[in-house]
Amino acid sequence: MTTVTEALDQIKLGTDEILLEDELRKKLETGQPLHIKAGFDPTAPDLHLGHTVLLNKMRQFQELGHKVSFLIGDFTGMIGDPTGKNITRKPLTQEQVLDNAQTYKTQIYKVLDPEKTNVCFNSEWMGKMNASDLIQLAAKQTVARMLERDDFSKRYKGGQPIAIHEFLYPLVQGYDSVAMRADVELGGTDQKFNLLVGRELQKHYGQAPQVVITMPILEGLDGVQKMSKSLNNYIGIAEPADEMFGKLMSISDDLMWRYIDLLSFRTAQGIQAWKQSVEEGKNPRDVKIEFAKEIIGRFHNEAAATSAHENFIARFQKGQIPDEMPEFVLTAEEGGLAIANVLKAAGLTSSTSEAMRMIKQGAVKIDGEKVTDKGLSLSASEHVYQVGKRKFAKISIQ
Repeated sequence: MTTVTEALDQIKLGTDEILLEDELRKKLETGQPLHIKAGFDPTAPDLHLGHTVLLNKMRQFQELGHKVSFLIGDFTGMIGDPTGKNITRKPLTQEQVLDNAQTYKTQIYKVLDPEKTNVCFNSEWMGKMNASDLIQLAAKQTVARMLERDDFSKRYKGGQPIAIHEFLYPLVQGYDSVAMRADVELGGTDQKFNLLVGRELQKHYGQAPQVVITMPILEGLDGVQKMSKSLNNYIGIAEPADEMFGKLMSISDDLMWRYIDLLSFRTAQGIQAWKQSVEEGKNPRDVKIEFAKEIIGRFHNEAAATSAHENFIARFQKGQIPDEMPEFVLTAEEGGLAIANVLKAAGLTSSTSEAMRMIKQGAVKIDGEKVTDKGLSLSASEHVYQVGKRKFAKISIQ
């Protein structure tokens, strides 16, 4: 049987901050299952590996015998989370929110135990609030307190508008904890203010304040900004195995350790063994392959992981061109199409300037032959174009 100290050590692993750890210990010492809450706004249809940093911690609480609620913020999703935004975020429609929420419900069970997971929507209680109820809730927080939030403070000082409804977001998220009588709430480090509002509101409503646990934010494939579908730097947990494997292999050797620390289920000793082997001369690529197979196995299966590895070797390490790829038909202008415009039009690069940069780096090929001429003009033809190791397209110019 797991002792309180052992359970606490497991919970602390990989977290950024626990507020307050002494309170969590006291809650664990009661021996009663705790109610663990984490909220997700369905602002996009796909969950990605960044989301699983929280989901993995929720799964850990399940394995320790606690009750987990996956809260879909269909009500807050219509407000729009202002966290980290320097402009007012456009709210989603009810239809958009519900469509995205349905995909969440099918994806979370790739991590969470379906028999031990309570899925709920905050419209269940917020939708019943009338104007008077909302005003009473708003009275429990001050404008000065709201402006302590970093993003609100920066926008206010910079003369950027803050819409009144944005102040409601942390209040509603906080009230979710009241309605659910949460013992612990999990969230990213960027959600710390909102999570602490939940503690304050629970005190106002005569409840024991929840313990707040913040988890690190996973950077996207660019290694700079947080993983996000809107930034196209994400790895979706429902993506095909080959695509996931290729993306994981594309991350830098330095970023690889960040992903391993936050996403791998290996023990701390096992991860340290990986690091030690690289220090002793092992190619980081080999560790990356083992890690990628672990992730593919988790979200698909072991056979898919093995197949994705074999396909990766065949396609990229042996220089083979894939059998299937996107196809495009482009119309040539008089004098032909510039290579940079062709790559951009096919989505192989995000801009013509990126296309020029990739050509300069020797990362662009046509039918397997490296392109060196940035001024290359293309007329009627059909070829396979490649940018980097993973992007291919069959492009017909007419």
